[in-house]
Amino acid sequence: MKAVQYRTVGKAPEVVEIPVPEPGPGQVLIKVTAAGLCHSDLAVMGWPEERFPYPLPLTLGHEGVGTVAALGSGATGVAEGEEVAVYGPWGCGRCRVCAEGSENRCPHAAGLGIMPPGLGSPGALAEYLLVDSPRHLVPLNGLDPVQAAPLTDAGLTPYHAIRGSLPKLVPGSTAVVIGVGGLGHLAVQLLRALTPARVIALDVHEEKLELARAVGAHEALLSGEEAPTRVRELTGGVGAEAVLDFVGARATLAVAAAAVATGGDVSVVGIGGGTLAVGFGGGLPFEVSACAPYWGSRTDLVDVLDLARRGLVSSHVETFSLDEAPLAYERLHAGEITGRAVVLPHG
Repeated sequence: MKAVQYRTVGKAPEVVEIPVPEPGPGQVLIKVTAAGLCHSDLAVMGWPEERFPYPLPLTLGHEGVGTVAALGSGATGVAEGEEVAVYGPWGCGRCRVCAEGSENRCPHAAGLGIMPPGLGSPGALAEYLLVDSPRHLVPLNGLDPVQAAPLTDAGLTPYHAIRGSLPKLVPGSTAVVIGVGGLGHLAVQLLRALTPARVIALDVHEEKLELARAVGAHEALLSGEEAPTRVRELTGGVGAEAVLDFVGARATLAVAAAAVATGGDVSVVGIGGGTLAVGFGGGLPFEVSACAPYWGSRTDLVDVLDLARRGLVSSHVETFSLDEAPLAYERLHAGEITGRAVVLPHG
């Protein structure tokens, strides 16, 4: 089968031929219909050799949907031919946290060598994907696979972040979305679907601000040093009850810190390498809570897919063939993808 692999540190990913995996006991083989590309993939491919944590070659892709092609012995709960989405942050499946469905927070996964597809384990940018357990599969129930693929991370992660701030996003409140890319454009829609808050989107690219307006942002402003002043003007000097930073760079976190209201939330979702000083005199208003969300729970993914089936959330996508995936990564790195890039391995 064809697969897109990162084979050498510092080199571009390659399309290669590798064997179709065989499902072992309890495992499920998925014929991949669609797989999303993410800036996290670029971050992985940007790590220096001395810090690279995964075995190579690595089949990329941690956003995957497809059809159940084969079941290993003892695998139950899904049937061949069923269309499913893959829940990516795999845990041990046995601890209390995993029992709650929050495998994204499993405290044992790293120690056991359990890694997500595309982020240590073979990923979804291939014609077939081996999933370690049926519990990591969520039925699509008629949802378009191309729409669904980005929702497994680009939808799941902002949903998880927003859920933590729901008690503060009451009528009259404001939420700021920094970075209207693959995750940010879905965050705008999720905020509109889940809360009565006014949504202000910030980005440095006008075409992404146009996307923000198209998907429901009440305000779409150029990001930069003046952005916090504009946010405070729009909120009567109060600031935003929730700021979600999907860039995570030093400059955007400075905007977040200056725009958040006293007692508000800052969610650092992007992996741009910036840090946020927390503490008295650290630059944040009093009683601000800061967190770095990591994907979401399995039930979160069920919720996101249901919102999509109801037409409340949709992915803005550009599709590519498997052979075009390296080019898609180049365009993603250059900031030329608006929304999410989705690869169709059999398209």
